[in-house]
Amino acid sequence: MHAHTEPDELIPLKVLIAGGFGVGKTTLVSSLSEIPPLLTEQAMTAASIGVDEADMVPTKTTTTVAMDFGRITVDESLILYLFGTPGQSRFWFMWDELARGSVGAVVLVDLRRIDDCFPAIDFFESRRLPFVVAVNRFPGADDYDAETVRDALALASDCPLVWMDARDARSSRDTLVTLVEHALARTAMVRAG
Repeated sequence: MHAHTEPDELIPLKVLIAGGFGVGKTTLVSSLSEIPPLLTEQAMTAASIGVDEADMVPTKTTTTVAMDFGRITVDESLILYLFGTPGQSRFWFMWDELARGSVGAVVLVDLRRIDDCFPAIDFFESRRLPFVVAVNRFPGADDYDAETVRDALALASDCPLVWMDARDARSSRDTLVTLVEHALARTAMVRAG
């Protein structure tokens, strides 16, 4: 007779990928997802002129209109579901629903357009949802040190700040690890305090 063993219980965690328009959210989800990612990209049309600030990303021809979705299995017991938020303000009404049940968020930043990340930072701070700020390595990103960026964003001292490349799976994975560790530490502090 063979002993029946139950597989380890799988822990699913929902993670948001947020930030401004054209900062690399879709790219991050696509670089990590082990399944074909669900992308709601639509072609930008003349109707977006004056609505979407595309001056700093002139080669961008599509935009996320609902969300991006991907999945990454960390190990036998942990799986992350990635939800990329739309970046334009006209889609922010969806963020509350997307954030429901999430363990935390990655806020992507393009230092050439630093103001674009403030709505995401404000959103997660106001909901006390753990987040990390990830400076995507666009041109000029390495011209600034962590203290300068942290001051410019008025980040709390316990908020992780990392530099990463959303096109690179290893860099994106390291950013998610930083987020999960930060979220677990915050949870432990809340339980202890």
